[in-house]
Amino acid sequence: MKFQLIYPKWEKLPEQTQFNLPPHGPIVFAAALPDYVEVEFIDENVQKLNFDETAEFVGISMMLTSQIKRGWEIADEYRKRGLKVIFGGISTMLHAEETLEHADSIFLGEAEGRMEEVFNDFKNNRLKKVYNYLPYPPDIGLIGPARRDILQKELYYHKGVQMLDLFHASRGCRFSCYPCAVSYLGGRKFRPRPFDKVAEELDKMENNRMFVVDNSLAQDTEWEKELFRTMIPFKKKWCSHTIEDKPEVLDLAAQAGAWYVYQAIFDTSNFIKDRIKRYHDHGIAVEGTILLGMDNQTEDDLKRLIDFLLEIDLDLAEFTVMTPFPHTKAWDDLIKEKRIFNFDWNDYNAGKVVFQPKHMTSERLQSLYHFAWNEFYRNESQEQKMFKLLMKVIEKEMTDGTYRSPKKELIDQSFGKDIRR
Repeated sequence: MKFQLIYPKWEKLPEQTQFNLPPHGPIVFAAALPDYVEVEFIDENVQKLNFDETAEFVGISMMLTSQIKRGWEIADEYRKRGLKVIFGGISTMLHAEETLEHADSIFLGEAEGRMEEVFNDFKNNRLKKVYNYLPYPPDIGLIGPARRDILQKELYYHKGVQMLDLFHASRGCRFSCYPCAVSYLGGRKFRPRPFDKVAEELDKMENNRMFVVDNSLAQDTEWEKELFRTMIPFKKKWCSHTIEDKPEVLDLAAQAGAWYVYQAIFDTSNFIKDRIKRYHDHGIAVEGTILLGMDNQTEDDLKRLIDFLLEIDLDLAEFTVMTPFPHTKAWDDLIKEKRIFNFDWNDYNAGKVVFQPKHMTSERLQSLYHFAWNEFYRNESQEQKMFKLLMKVIEKEMTDGTYRSPKKELIDQSFGKDIRR
């Protein structure tokens, strides 16, 4: 059976360096499909979608809210042509009722152990409108290596440099942060993959650099340390969301190839400053993630926060506007208070203000968002700072023998001489 799996395009934020990572959700999903299914994958961010190509069944995998309107357009076109369309992925789960209007079927939850039923139903012309497994996660041991073979890897380069591969070692999150939907999507229980499964997937990954996409690695100290011990022999160089800053954890993380971590910066305290120093002391770079527009932030607070970022030796910073995605506490509160004024899902990209902030106008918050990007990168662009991170990881790869030359040797031509001074 030929199954067309599509990942819709979305508009990138102009403030960010423009590149595309190979998507993770579709290749994990593809690994759960029955053996008789032949998958043709189209990532519309790097490939052209041809509606005339033949397929028996179409799947649309959507991760971001800003993808869903395009996903609906794609589905509507295929259904006009008489093809059945099923939706899945994070934003399908967050926007299930609306997506149903454009679908023959939607799949809610995690796919492992469940897709044989779906494809049998399709073959027998009894496809259900909704397959809802959201409250019932599958056995975590069922997760096998992702189907990276369905990717056209040559499309995921930025200026001659292969982009990071994506990998996950756990699902679920015991935290429930205010603007986050993870507790709805994956539950509040932390569910680590067996270490032999982690090792199996790492062994199959060709790319030496990867992004560990787990919601947080700081869930269980002993698990975290054992994860890094498992990773050490593979000599990967990786970035991730937060890890604990305990010395024994950071030491193992550095041995395992920690390249840089994302660290939420929510105030100007010594706690944040000291934490970043501890990362740096272990040779781990830091990209600060800064959320603007929370109810406890005044305009003066945000200006002080931006000044603080310039003092603490961050390697990179990423600024986002607090965005009330459905099925989050932020959504519930702002809906109740009637403070959301924009329901155009294309604008839910964490770069546009769609609600009325508590201590300033929406226009002022939008202006501060742009100011934050411009101020942090005024002396050195984001791309220049990224290049410095790349040079650090290349030095490590040279040392341990894992370095591979960039495609077509394009680094010098692409980045320019000014950033090598």
